[in-house]
Amino acid sequence: MNRPRAAMLLAAGLGTRMRPLTEHTAKPLLPLGGRTLLDHALDRLAAAGVETVVINAHWHAGRVAAHLAAQAPSGLRIVLRQEDTLLDTGGAVRAALAELGPAPFYIVNGDAFWLDGPTPALTRLAQGWAASADALLLVHRTFQVQGGSDAGDFAVDPLGRVRRRKPREIVPYLYAGIQLAAPALFAAAPEGPFGLNLLWDHAIAAGRLGAVVHDGLWFHLSTPPDLADAESNLQARAVGEAR
Repeated sequence: MNRPRAAMLLAAGLGTRMRPLTEHTAKPLLPLGGRTLLDHALDRLAAAGVETVVINAHWHAGRVAAHLAAQAPSGLRIVLRQEDTLLDTGGAVRAALAELGPAPFYIVNGDAFWLDGPTPALTRLAQGWAASADALLLVHRTFQVQGGSDAGDFAVDPLGRVRRRKPREIVPYLYAGIQLAAPALFAAAPEGPFGLNLLWDHAIAAGRLGAVVHDGLWFHLSTPPDLADAESNLQARAVGEAR
């Protein structure tokens, strides 16, 4: 496929599990490795050739707007959508479809933080895209994640097709908060707030949801200790690379 030119960056969540760090700021504005989580995501999108990024904001939306005005990477067109009422992940993307355009686009969680393997993860999603897909998820191996769900989210077959974890089943992959999606994923989307999980279930039933397994590092960032562990990991890596 052609390189995706648009992306949706989800930054409206309340960040309740990350409190007290998020009492006075939005979770994507928390620092890690010397930059905010939001900046890291924007850097990766810009490097992948994305030109337009739609960002939704709700919790401390004014701080998000001020940060973007001062720090947004050059060359990116930023469209900020401030939500008076939270639309959840699916509702937020559905509301932004006009800005995202008719071609497949990236959807990235505002708190997603990853280090690429030999080929950037966003490039691997574009390379793995098939016209028969509604969405292609980046997933990470559960056993490599500290603090994540031990039971996992998905199983992936050798052809990259996805299915949900069954009751009392352990599956090997977690959703990494990054995906490539076609507007067709939202063809039957309801109005108002709803989660992307609803649309994934429709795509799974139609055989139109796939996955790419991440081959770099990915960090589960849910609580303050998660963020502290990630910071320690990055510092240790920096020291090792400097030797």
